[in-house]
Formats: sequence, structure tokens, C-alpha cells
Amino acid sequence: MQALKEITQWRDPVPNHTYLLDGNNLVAYIRQGEVLPHYFKQPIRGFDRRGRKFLVLEQNPFLSVAVSQDPDEITVQGSRGQSYTVNKAAGTCSCPGYTFRGSCKHINEVFKV
Repeated sequence: MQALKEITQWRDPVPNHTYLLDGNNLVAYIRQGEVLPHYFKQPIRGFDRRGRKFLVLEQNPFLSVAVSQDPDEITVQGSRGQSYTVNKAAGTCSCPGYTFRGSCKHINEVFKV
């Protein structure tokens, strides 16, 4: 997953948003001036970047992080709005992807792998 902030200079006043992409599929966006993301029920395939400029964001605004009472546990918000717990010490996550594969994007994001 990659977070992109649009920085296109438009002739007419058009707001630039922040987008969450999975490859070329648009998963969510954050409207300019807002903080909360808007997730799509189904990703929009083939996000067209032609004629537009983007900045890749190092800090992913779509991954909200909150520290729990246990300093090794971090609560993250998944791409569809669910909350999961990542245990940094154990390298585990409570999401279905980790349960199935033994790895997931939440762990990768927390550890920046």
C-alpha cells in the first residue's frame, strides 16, 4: 500500500486529495482539509495518474496508530476500517491476513519493512 498526496497545480481551483493505492487500485482517499479517510467498498481499478503530480508520503495517514497500555502493543486501523493489534515484541498481528499467512501489511507498516 502506498499513500500519495496530489500536488498538481490546476488552472481552476480544484482541491488535491491524499490517496491510498494498492498497486494501481485506489482503496481510499482523504479529502483536502479533512483527517478521516473515505474507504471504497471495492477498490477502484486502474487509478489514472496521467497529467497529475504526486508526492509519496513516508508517514501513512491512513494507518492510525494508538498505543495501548502494553508498550509492545500498537492498535492499527486496517484498510477497511477495522482495528487490529500489532505486538512489536512478538512480531504478531491480530488480523486475518497474519493468521492465514504469518505476515501482513500492518506489521510491515509498523516496522517499515
